[in-house]
Amino acid sequence: MFIEVCLISGGLVAGSKLYQSMKKKLKNRTRGESKNFIKQKALQLEKQHGLSTYKREISDEEKATNKHLAISGTALAMAIAGTVLYPPLRLLSGIIALYAILPVFKNAKYAIFKERRVSIFILDSIAVTVGLIYCNFIAMAISITFYHAAKKLHLKTKDKAKRSLVNTLGQQPGKVWIVKDGAEIQVLFESLQHGDIIAINAGEHIPVDGVIVKGISSVDQHILTGESRPAEQSKGDRVFASTIVISGSIHIKVEKTGEETVAAAIGKILDATAEFETPLSSQGQKIADRSVIPFMTFGLISYPLVGINGMFAVMLSDFCSVMRLVSPIGMLNYIRITSRKGILIKDGRSLEHLNRVDTVLFDKTGTLTTEKPNIEKIYTFNNAKEEKVLICAAAAEYRQNHPMALAILEEAEKRGIKPPEIDEACYKTGYGISVTMDRETILVGSHRFMDMEGIKIPESFDQVLKTGLDEGKTFVYAAADNKLIGAIKFAPAIRAEAPQVIENLKQRNISIYIISGDHEGPTKSIAQELGIENYFAEVLPDDKAKIVEQLQKKGKRVCFVGDGINDSIAMQKADVSVSVSGASTVAADAAHVVLMDQTLKKLPDLLDISHDFQNNVKDAFYAVCAPGFLGTGGVFFAGFSVLAMNILFSTSIAAGILVTMLPVLKTDKSESKE
Repeated sequence: MFIEVCLISGGLVAGSKLYQSMKKKLKNRTRGESKNFIKQKALQLEKQHGLSTYKREISDEEKATNKHLAISGTALAMAIAGTVLYPPLRLLSGIIALYAILPVFKNAKYAIFKERRVSIFILDSIAVTVGLIYCNFIAMAISITFYHAAKKLHLKTKDKAKRSLVNTLGQQPGKVWIVKDGAEIQVLFESLQHGDIIAINAGEHIPVDGVIVKGISSVDQHILTGESRPAEQSKGDRVFASTIVISGSIHIKVEKTGEETVAAAIGKILDATAEFETPLSSQGQKIADRSVIPFMTFGLISYPLVGINGMFAVMLSDFCSVMRLVSPIGMLNYIRITSRKGILIKDGRSLEHLNRVDTVLFDKTGTLTTEKPNIEKIYTFNNAKEEKVLICAAAAEYRQNHPMALAILEEAEKRGIKPPEIDEACYKTGYGISVTMDRETILVGSHRFMDMEGIKIPESFDQVLKTGLDEGKTFVYAAADNKLIGAIKFAPAIRAEAPQVIENLKQRNISIYIISGDHEGPTKSIAQELGIENYFAEVLPDDKAKIVEQLQKKGKRVCFVGDGINDSIAMQKADVSVSVSGASTVAADAAHVVLMDQTLKKLPDLLDISHDFQNNVKDAFYAVCAPGFLGTGGVFFAGFSVLAMNILFSTSIAAGILVTMLPVLKTDKSESKE
């Protein structure tokens, strides 16, 4: 009995310390990022519109689990005290534990009569009943305590990142300006009706889906399309909620508002398809459930040979059930390891699925390339110098924050050029900016803008322009006093680490694809530069998910690496989805894994960790089951009883916990040396 108490107490202490440590770490890492963001956005909305702040509500299920865990813990303490100090406490502990174990009997009943399946809860119920019959109160209390501890861990670590999805997409301004009888009137957003005309100026979010009825503007649609290049929009063009007017002003006829908008529709689809099941215990639960029938059958068959006591002992030698406890702890250990490496695991199943991935599908813009393009070349005209072109462009774009403006300002800074002060600025129709600088009128904008302003672009530049556009390059022109002085050619900037990551994946014999909503020219150019043979171009958001499904139907295990709301549905269809920190909020919410250092450098590390995790799961399984096989043999050849099985059960828990802790102990040791 002393050995039993020592084994049980040691396993319980080790499990308790590990549980508390892992719970704290998981709370800080797994929930911290998305929860803090939600809080910040909620506080901002409350300040602006009087909305209530985010507050986590404890569910009824979690409250019940907390209560039962406290009761079962009390029963365990009393059982140990009764064994060592005052025997009557053992009987009292059994009565208390029986109340705490009622959910197990209910689950067993539900599995049998409602789900028509055999569950490990049935074996749990048998174990408790046998514990009462043979007065093994400590063993019974341990079983109950670990059951509720596992359930609490299940609830605490369940990732519900999707809960903020619709709220994030659905946030709308408190008031908008509508055009009525030639005047602009401010009204509540909720009062908008189909057919109303709203006025949107530069720097404002478009809150509705609709059609432009007046004006011309440059609209940043990156959040929906993933492309960094602003779209030129004028009368008759459709615009969508959640996009931003960068320049110009427009009047929009309202077609859809609130939950009817495209952005919200994508959110609803994602919300409906996202099945964030708790990954931490699912694998162990499946193993445990599958083992019930074999062990119960084996126990019944063994009855003529070993008697009733031996029969129950054989049934209780099913230590696969311990995997329900060990699997979550092992998963938490690896979540802790990945968090230290700057990798946020939001769905623990991804660690299992990644080890089987044979195909990686990369979104192009924002994933393989940065949002901000590079300035590849500056062309000059009419005897102007590159410095003059850059000064004019920087002066015009000084207060802009779209990717090309940032690239211009960065290039100016590299060359030691400080944007001069301008006398006045005006967003002109046709995608451009007109500024006055030292009494000189400067125009900076698109080819269309130059045409509308009567600025002639030499025919000799046509071939350069055509070749550049075919290769996915973008041009911004600059004119001074009605004369073209230059053109700036932008090229997509491939992430510095992308070539090395692609090479690493090839060495693993993983098939690689690029998928993009951009034209074939720029997509093909990026693919060739990175040595990727397969690519999909001009793909709409919905079609990205269809391509993932097509690959899966061919037997592929797909990992989707993306960025943006337009990737969210595809992310949920993929076996595993990965995004980088700094992606749109919804992309980060939709992805199973987030690379927090804002690069792809950690993708190979993630694959290595997944492989190590699978090996650790196998080792833990062997460590857990070995005492069970020993016990089964002991029943037939050494007369092991139910009590002996309870002692081995405690050994099984301790062995499983030790194996699952080894990776963290090694990591701690290596970090301490550093």
